[in-house]
Amino acid sequence: MAIPAITPSSRIDERGSVILDGITKRYGDQSAVDDLSLTIQPGEFISLLGPSGCGKTTTLRMIAGFERPDAGDILISGRSVLAEPPYRRDVNTVFQAYALFPHLSVAENVAYGLQQRRTPKSEVRERVSQALDHVQMRHFADRKPTQLSGGQQQRVALSRALVNRPAVLLLDEPLGALDRQLREEMQLELKLLQSRLGITFVFVTHDQGEALSMSDRIAIMRSGRIEQLADADTVYARPASAYVAAFVGQQNFFRGAVAGDGAEIESPHVRVRGGAASLVDGQAGQAAVRPEFVRIARDADAALPDVNAVRGRVIGVSHLGETMQYLVSIGEDQSLIARRPTPEAPALAMDDAVVCSWAPGDVLLFPADDAATAGGYVAPPTV
Repeated sequence: MAIPAITPSSRIDERGSVILDGITKRYGDQSAVDDLSLTIQPGEFISLLGPSGCGKTTTLRMIAGFERPDAGDILISGRSVLAEPPYRRDVNTVFQAYALFPHLSVAENVAYGLQQRRTPKSEVRERVSQALDHVQMRHFADRKPTQLSGGQQQRVALSRALVNRPAVLLLDEPLGALDRQLREEMQLELKLLQSRLGITFVFVTHDQGEALSMSDRIAIMRSGRIEQLADADTVYARPASAYVAAFVGQQNFFRGAVAGDGAEIESPHVRVRGGAASLVDGQAGQAAVRPEFVRIARDADAALPDVNAVRGRVIGVSHLGETMQYLVSIGEDQSLIARRPTPEAPALAMDDAVVCSWAPGDVLLFPADDAATAGGYVAPPTV
């Protein structure tokens, strides 16, 4: 029988809700997590996204009970769990390392936790069968882990976590060991599984693609705090800071003085105008434009607009499958990336003279002190 989809609830005292109330975790003088607060709704798929060292795994370990916060409180299903050890919390954790028992069969691995709880044998058989059905692994029940592929082993690890029917499933970069194609397949399967079961998923990853493709909301972390909490569309199209803009997707950054009543950046090679004034004239600022918003064409020696257009020279061409990517030098110390769908991409080669342009509505403006240190494209000097 099909399992009906369950949508996230708005009640924070229901089974599956998680509240982090000002939690802090220090290691010596360093704060791994710093006064972090977050409310997760029952049945929600939320991702903690950020680079190594941002505090996402430490946060997950505190929810699981493997670490104890130095300050703050953690509530699961409306009840504080600070005094409870991991095995008494209504959560299960799936790690990147599958940690399956090699001498046990798939079914025995899944049944292990139930047997430790002295669950009746008839119930164990029924629940193991259901758990394996959830991940489409019933036909592999008698195999040993060494006889399975990486993706199949990951499904068994998920089944073992789900068989206990936790209110919250914690996933610590569980797809990191898989190759790209299998990882993308598992992303789809994970989201479908979570939608069917209605279990709260808290997913830790440094892979923006995973977070964007699966999450109801994404908490982007920086230095132990949440920089932005929003759905995927908002995080991608309306990042709250240059840090978020740089980490989610890729950006071309142009830095310089703010002009044009707060809507323009006078960078050394191009004047960049945004769709709305958000800065103060005369101060230092930065503009960001995603590569997919950059139009590129051969240079026809025609006059260029005063803003959002620049001449350059192609110094790199990459075929990315559905898109073509061009690296363009626009000066001695800056390059930019343009990315176009393959069917409409111009046929360009190394050293071709080109014009790059973009619309004001595709420009994001940030103050200069909002450092884009999470990633993004920071152009090297051209050679």
